[in-house]
Amino acid sequence: MGISALTPPPRPEDLHETLLEFADNRLLIDLCGEFDRNLAQIEHQLGVHILRRGNQIAVVGALEARTRAATVLTALYARLQTGRPIDAGEIDAAIRMGEGGRSDAPSLDEQLEMFAGGRYELRTRKKQVEPRTEAQKAYVKNLFSNELAFGIGPAGTGKTYLAVAVGVTMMIGGHVDRIILSRPAVEAGERLGFLPGDMKEKVDPYMQPLYDALNDFLPAKQVQKLIEEKRIEIAPLAFMRGRTLANAFVVLDEAQNATTMQMKMFLTRLGEGSRMVVTGDRTQVDLPKGTASGLADAERILKDVKGVSFNYFTAKDVVRHPLVARIIEAYDRDDGAAG
Repeated sequence: MGISALTPPPRPEDLHETLLEFADNRLLIDLCGEFDRNLAQIEHQLGVHILRRGNQIAVVGALEARTRAATVLTALYARLQTGRPIDAGEIDAAIRMGEGGRSDAPSLDEQLEMFAGGRYELRTRKKQVEPRTEAQKAYVKNLFSNELAFGIGPAGTGKTYLAVAVGVTMMIGGHVDRIILSRPAVEAGERLGFLPGDMKEKVDPYMQPLYDALNDFLPAKQVQKLIEEKRIEIAPLAFMRGRTLANAFVVLDEAQNATTMQMKMFLTRLGEGSRMVVTGDRTQVDLPKGTASGLADAERILKDVKGVSFNYFTAKDVVRHPLVARIIEAYDRDDGAAG
């Protein structure tokens, strides 16, 4: 067991045990995972030892860690009882959020009433999506409650992914008629004429992360059909000029690469019945030297405007490989030392 081997043995004074009993052995097998990999992940992340005894699980370790592990195990088992699977990501979310099993997803109308119970779940055609950190939870809440929301933070924190998930959920529920996804094509703006193909073929490589997110939530054939019907549009920021975007869920990704004028142009496209989300990472600006980032200016100018929210993410919210979070933290420390 590669993961559990990393868990240090408990100290003698910490050798206390919490015993949990699970009635359904089939669900218990799913809870433990193949070769007990799920238990190993919880052991590693919470610093406990977990022993399986028939239909019982014993958690050994310090009181606080045992309590957290027991809560996570019980909640994940409850999730399995509702017929919903668990994987490494769900376990990580359960540990981060202090909860794992969630009740059946609320309707869209209940979601728009601010998730009064404090639990969040987005239903798309292909999967259910749940925030995995407190920052993601607050972000999703603001996506539903504000007409303009900003998500700012490092790569891998789910800013764009969750925004697209909310957009798909709102379109499925009939709250918007279409989804418009955009990002500045900084490199394309310099070399577009040298790339092969028509305009779409030239620009599509820069839009691929948006296509990837959509394909995670909708069947590929449906995505293609919605694009053909113009109910989903994926286009460079420059293509937004002169338009009024009504009854749409609009996402601007990589907004740190928009100039101040482009950002103002984009934000003033907001039409009746629409919502906008702007995501970006202030540390990854690709604009020419001396060109101000429209994202930074928007933060300063709009921070006190009613109906506009700002959510910030850190390396602790990274939901990719754990190494990504450590890489981001290392670069942040280096930037701090250089500053």
